[in-house]
Amino acid sequence: MSELIEIDAIGLLCPLPVLKARKRLKALSAGDQVCLLADDPAAIVDVPHFCAESGYKLVSTTQADTHTAYLIEKS
Repeated sequence: MSELIEIDAIGLLCPLPVLKARKRLKALSAGDQVCLLADDPAAIVDVPHFCAESGYKLVSTTQADTHTAYLIEKS
């Protein structure tokens, strides 16, 4: 069964949200997912770029009132 990990990176600035996601994803198995919560405006560019470069799948991006949630799946 796949695992879903939530990472609260709200209040952290670039590159910390991506670094936190990378660290957690490294330890997971294929099919596991991370939900990264971030409010850094740079994350809108950084997270998709990180996924493309690292071979992870950006499943969804959901905008909330104060932050964005990025659902990332390890391939």
